[in-house]
Formats: sequence, structure tokens, C-alpha cells
Amino acid sequence: MFTGLIEEIGSIRRIVTVPQGARLTISAREVLAGTRRGDSIAVNGACLTVVDVEPEALVAEVMAETLRVTTLGSLKVGDRVNLERALRLGERLGGHLVSGHIDGVGEIKSRRQVGIAWELTLAVPVGLERYIAPKGSLALDGTSLTVITVTGNQVTVGLIPHTARNTILGDKGPGDRVNIEVDLLARYLERLLNPPVEEPARQGLTLEFLASQGFLK
Repeated sequence: MFTGLIEEIGSIRRIVTVPQGARLTISAREVLAGTRRGDSIAVNGACLTVVDVEPEALVAEVMAETLRVTTLGSLKVGDRVNLERALRLGERLGGHLVSGHIDGVGEIKSRRQVGIAWELTLAVPVGLERYIAPKGSLALDGTSLTVITVTGNQVTVGLIPHTARNTILGDKGPGDRVNIEVDLLARYLERLLNPPVEEPARQGLTLEFLASQGFLK
């Protein structure tokens, strides 16, 4: 689990293509502290396993499916990436719970400055917008952000200056693609409210049950 609070911006030092995957060597410093082989690290929001630690770099393996469904497959040597170590129990949860399992890839449609902040509007894959709510949480390239508006499959989020400076989102603009992870709660609510048809309805949490308990007014 992660928090969506980026610890460091690293850069791709080397990419080695292997059968059904790739090995990424990523230049880093801060996230190397305490990191060992087998640890998890989020790279642009995607949870990867560290397979080696080198001087000022870490090596992570990426399977073919991850390359296919995230932006990691389009990375090039020299590209900058958001990095975050896995959350330790007992630490402050300053962002929101992020699993590192990417739900889809969105495309930034516009960027505009509003006061001290930047607003990014992106198109999310059709169907994913149902899991995104205004004032809710959304992770873009592993960065925990608050949703401003949702219109169709167009979602607008805000970046404060600190976030723009300390994540790669500060460099993103129209046409750029980003990894998206929706809030964990939205996933589980979907499962509870709409259980698979082969499961008995009594095993799911229904709107009728919520209404009977006074949750829906």
C-alpha cells in the first residue's frame, strides 16, 4: 500500500527488454534508504518489485501486462518518474490509500492556472468516471489529488505549487498520458452493490438494504 505522496522524482537510467517483460534501472537517492530486494515501490503509481539495489539506483522488473495497461511501456531512457516506497504501519497517512494497481490510462486535455494552483482536465477511459466523485481522491501517476469536477468522462484535478514542483505532473500538459488509480472504496462499493449475477443477491449489499437501515434518505 502507498499514500500517493511522492517522495522523489527519479529518472530511467536503463531499460532491458526481457521475454514477456522488462527490467528498469531507475536513478534515485531518497527512496533507496532502507530499500531491499523484494520491497515494493510505486513507479508512476504502478507497484513494482525491487530486484536489485545499485549505487544511487534501483532495479525493478515489469511484466508484460503492466507494460500494456500503464504508461510504463512507453518510458524511455532519461524520462523522469514519480517514486514512492510502500507505506509502513504506524506512519501518517497524508494522502489516501493507494494500492499501486492501475485502473487505466488517461489523456490530459487542458491545463490552466487558477490562482496559485494549476488545474488539469483529463479524459479517463469510458466507464471509469463512475468511480470518481467531486471532492474525492484520485491518484495520477501515483500522486494523490483531490477531484474538482467530473463531467462525463472528463475529470478536473488541482495541483498546488508544491505538488507541481515535486512530481512529474508539473511538467504534464495537453496530450500527455497519465496512469489512473481510483479510490479503493469505490472499487469495493461497486462489488458490494453489484455482485456478479451468479452470486445470490443476499450476498451483496443492496440499495434496498441501505434504505431500510436509514442510510439513503
